Amino acid sequence: MALLGAPVAAESLRVATWNVGLDRKGPGLLVQDLSTGEDPQVAAIVKVIVALDADVILLTSVDYDRGGVALRLLADKLSAAGVTYPVQFAFRPNTGTQTGFDVDGNGRIGDPRDAQGFGLFSGQGGMAVLSRLPVDEASARDFSGFLWRDLPGGLGSDPPDLAAVQRLSTTGFWDVPVETSSGPLHLLAWHATPPVFDGADDRNGRRNHDEAVFWTQYLDGTLPMAAPEGPFVLLGDGNLDPADGDGLRDGIAGLLAHPRVQDPAPKGQQDRTDPGQSGDPRLDTVIYPDLGGLRLDYVLPSPGLRVIGAGVLWPADGDPLLADLVAASHHFPVWVDLELP
Repeated sequence: MALLGAPVAAESLRVATWNVGLDRKGPGLLVQDLSTGEDPQVAAIVKVIVALDADVILLTSVDYDRGGVALRLLADKLSAAGVTYPVQFAFRPNTGTQTGFDVDGNGRIGDPRDAQGFGLFSGQGGMAVLSRLPVDEASARDFSGFLWRDLPGGLGSDPPDLAAVQRLSTTGFWDVPVETSSGPLHLLAWHATPPVFDGADDRNGRRNHDEAVFWTQYLDGTLPMAAPEGPFVLLGDGNLDPADGDGLRDGIAGLLAHPRVQDPAPKGQQDRTDPGQSGDPRLDTVIYPDLGGLRLDYVLPSPGLRVIGAGVLWPADGDPLLADLVAASHHFPVWVDLELP
């Protein structure tokens, strides 16, 4: 089993994110897979989350259902494996919610690329919080309806009728307060669009850029909604590496350099190289056969939080957990241990 560092003290908190790949091709299929007990990916995911042992984890790429059935089934499996998450929380994501326009220009309306965020059905590939600590649901804020055209200096160029409905967030922009002994800790959660799979207009690339810029402007206080006054952790899948791969990297680079966040630069234990890439491979959180490793997933605490440990759960070759990680997802979990003020 991979080493995640020394046991943390009682006043500390492990916060993590993982693109878990629990998105299915139809509504209800994830519930079915979680119900049967026969899905090998689900079994691998349970083993990884048990090893991760986070107090709070944001899962990305997990299908949403209004009743929260899938999350409860996952929590039940984790509890049976020895890790209890009594709190499961999710807002409805933008993925799969139709705009009513032919966004991809193929002459049809209602395709997955015509949705607010790519989705075969409403709720495909959303986000979810699993927590050992209470969530202040009444104070949780969902900014997922923020329009792309309303971002100051944004790169959107949609025609006026589409711009009037097109949301900036592909999946969601959330501010979810977790109740700790020191007061609320705000989880600022997002999962951006990949900056590829489009045409010469680079619409996805521009949108990915602006999804990162949303958070810099949110923290700067230049958007209509007020930034949290207390400590926070900005986390999720930014879908862009600041050093390698395709995309407009100044958006994510600006976020990582923002004075209101600290980047612990979590590293995995793998010993691998990526010829032709400039980033440190130990920072990678995903590996693709055609692209190599990329750093796409982030956990960025506010400066007032003391980081006492951080890493990517990517163990060295030969570790038994590596097989479960590979079976579970292309991505590897990112974790940060924090000492609360």
